[in-house]
Amino acid sequence: MKPYAESSEKNKAPILAVLREIFADRKRVLEIASGTGQHAVHFAAELPYLTWQPSELSQNLAGIQAWLDEAQLPNVLAPLAIDVNDERWPVSSVDAIFNANTVHIISWAEVERMFAHIAQVIEPGGCLCLYGPYNYDGKFTSESNARFDAWLKSRNPNSGVRDFEAVNRLAVSHGFVLLRDIDMPSNNRILVWHAQE
Repeated sequence: MKPYAESSEKNKAPILAVLREIFADRKRVLEIASGTGQHAVHFAAELPYLTWQPSELSQNLAGIQAWLDEAQLPNVLAPLAIDVNDERWPVSSVDAIFNANTVHIISWAEVERMFAHIAQVIEPGGCLCLYGPYNYDGKFTSESNARFDAWLKSRNPNSGVRDFEAVNRLAVSHGFVLLRDIDMPSNNRILVWHAQE
């Protein structure tokens, strides 16, 4: 049985509208933490010029594969087992990276490790795109994000909605330049960086 996330179903159309523009000249996308696999099949079907590489924790790969088996898309690769804590990622030379809803789930130390890995596998001139909620000037952008942050911290005190400024400083420290900060539905953002050449 395929896993299903209502949030992925709701946000796939607005995210796709952004990806059509920012990935227009890209060739190979690594999706970090592909979740159920819903985004992978939707985006790959709508952006057939891209080779889409899903990835997830090993225990979640079967669910993603179930979506891929049903979709039978020629431009989606078999999902890779990737954990941000791994010493090395089994991928190299991608010119775009996409991730949705991870930096607030994992600890800050893991966010730092994720960026270190991203810097190793993305090509010079590559595009990094992160989707999710962010605080600005240390403040929540909505009551719903404040409630979400409290819920996250009740599950894992090391998680929580991150400050945009801290995430951007981390990206800059790994050679990325912020290109876009895009307002999205449900109090989310898409942050887009360019890897310096």
